[in-house]
Amino acid sequence: MSLTLSEQLKREQLSYPQTLLHHLQKLRHFVTVEGEEKLQQWKNLIEKDNFQPSTRNLAYYLALRQEDIRDLQLALMPWGLSSLGRIESKVLPTLDAVIATLGAVCHQEASLLPKHPPLEAFFQGDQLLASHSAEVFGLPSPQRRVRIMVTMPTEAATDPDFIAQLLRCGMDCIRINCAHDGPKEWQGMIENLREAVKNPENLVNGHTCKVYMDLAGPKIRLEQILAPQSQTRLYQGDFLLLTTQPPHTAHPQYFQANCSQPEIIPQIPVGAKVWIDDGHIGAEVIAIMPEGLLLKITHAREKGEKLKADKGLNFPDTVLNIDPLTAKDRQDLDFIAENADIIGYSFVQKASDIETLQLELQSRLGDTWRQKAIVAKIETPLAVKNLPELIIHAAGKQPFGVMIARGDLAVEIGYQRLAEIQEEILWLCEAAHIPVIWATQVLENLVKKSIPSRAEITDAAMAERSECVMLNKGEYIREAVTILDDVLQRMQTHQAKKTPQLRALHSWV
Repeated sequence: MSLTLSEQLKREQLSYPQTLLHHLQKLRHFVTVEGEEKLQQWKNLIEKDNFQPSTRNLAYYLALRQEDIRDLQLALMPWGLSSLGRIESKVLPTLDAVIATLGAVCHQEASLLPKHPPLEAFFQGDQLLASHSAEVFGLPSPQRRVRIMVTMPTEAATDPDFIAQLLRCGMDCIRINCAHDGPKEWQGMIENLREAVKNPENLVNGHTCKVYMDLAGPKIRLEQILAPQSQTRLYQGDFLLLTTQPPHTAHPQYFQANCSQPEIIPQIPVGAKVWIDDGHIGAEVIAIMPEGLLLKITHAREKGEKLKADKGLNFPDTVLNIDPLTAKDRQDLDFIAENADIIGYSFVQKASDIETLQLELQSRLGDTWRQKAIVAKIETPLAVKNLPELIIHAAGKQPFGVMIARGDLAVEIGYQRLAEIQEEILWLCEAAHIPVIWATQVLENLVKKSIPSRAEITDAAMAERSECVMLNKGEYIREAVTILDDVLQRMQTHQAKKTPQLRALHSWV
C-alpha cells in the first residue's frame, strides 16, 4: 500500500528516537488521565479486592484503544522494543518499560522517565486471569490450560456411565441447557456427575468437574404459521405478516406468523432488518399494520425457504427493551441457585440486567450469593457495546466470565464482522483478566457425523485463546472431546493468547 507524502514524513519523524519517546510519553499521560477518570466512575462498584488491579488495567486499556497507535508500533519495531501488540493484560508496565528503555537510548535524565517496572509486573495480569478463571471453572488440568465444557443430552440423566466416559476423555465442565428437560432430568445429570467424580479413575486430569446451567432467557421465535393457499415456500419478494396474536384465516397474498414475545412488535420501526432461522431468511419491515408488522423477504434461496414454527427471530437494527429474565427463568433459578456452580445468563445487554440477576440470587442465597459464578452470553450489538460495564458490575462482586455466543452474535452483527468482534471481545476480557468461553458449533460435524471439517479443526485450534471451549451434544461427543483435548494441548505449546510460543520445531528436522 503506497503512503501519502504526509504519512511518509510522519513515519520518518517517528524514526528519530527522541520524537518517538515524546509521542510515547504523551500517550502514557493520556492513558493514565483518561484511565483514572474512568476508575473514579467505577470505584464504588468494586467490592472484590482481587479485582481492583484488573479494574485499573481495564480502564487504562479502554483509554489506550481510543488512540490509533499503528504508526507508533511500526516505529518501535526497528529498535527491537515491544511494539505494544501484546499489551492487553499489562498496559502500564508495558508502556513504562518501552519508555524507560527508549529514554536510556536517548540519554534522557532518569528522573524524567518512569522507572522500569519490576519483573512481577509483567506476569501479574496472567496470574490474575488464571486466578479469576479458577474462581469460575476450578483449577485447570496440569496438561491443558483451556477447559472443555460439554452440553448434556437427556440420556445423561439416566445413564451414569455417559458422564463418566466424558470425564475420562477430558471433560472439565458439564453444561445443562435449561431450555430443555426439567428439574427431574437436571437433578439426574448432577447426581450422575457427583457419583462419577468419586471414582479417581474418571478424573484423568486430577481435578473435579463444574456444573454450568444456562438460563433459557427470552426466546424470540415464530409460533403458529399460516401460509397463503397453494404456497408452501417463501421466496425473495414475498410478504410475511408478523403478528401479536396467532393467525386464524389464510391471506391470499402473504404468509402470517405470530411472535412468541408480542411485546416487542411495537418496538420495531419501518425499515428495520429482520433475520429468521439463524439468518437463512432475511426481511425488512415495510409497514406497520393493526395486526403487526408487514415484512418483505429480501434474502432466500432460489428454490425458496420453508417457514417453520419455533425458528428464531433477530432484529439487528433494533435495541429491544425486554426483560432478560422470563417467568420460567425465575422459576428455574430456584433449582439453579442451589445446584449450579456457574449460571449462564442469556440476552444480557445492560448493567441493570446484571443487577437484576444479582438481586434474584441474593433473594435465594442470602449473603452467599457472591460466591456464585455467572457468565454473560454476548449475543447482541448492545451487549458488545456495554461489555466493559457488564464486566465491572458483575466481576466487581462475584466470579464472572463471558461467553462469545457466536451463533446469535453473527446474525445480529453480520457474519462478515464476527471474526473482528470476536477478537475485540477476547482482547477486552484479557485486559480485565476475565475468562472467556468459545461457543457455538465447535467441531459440530465431528460431534454429529464423526468426521470433522478442515475449517472446524482450525477453529478449535484458535479456541486455545479462550479459557473454555463449549461443545454441543451429539452422537460422537466422546470422540470430539478426545480430539479437542489433543488439539488444545498441542496448540498451547505454540500460542498463549496473542503471544506466539517459539518452541523448537521438528517438522523440518
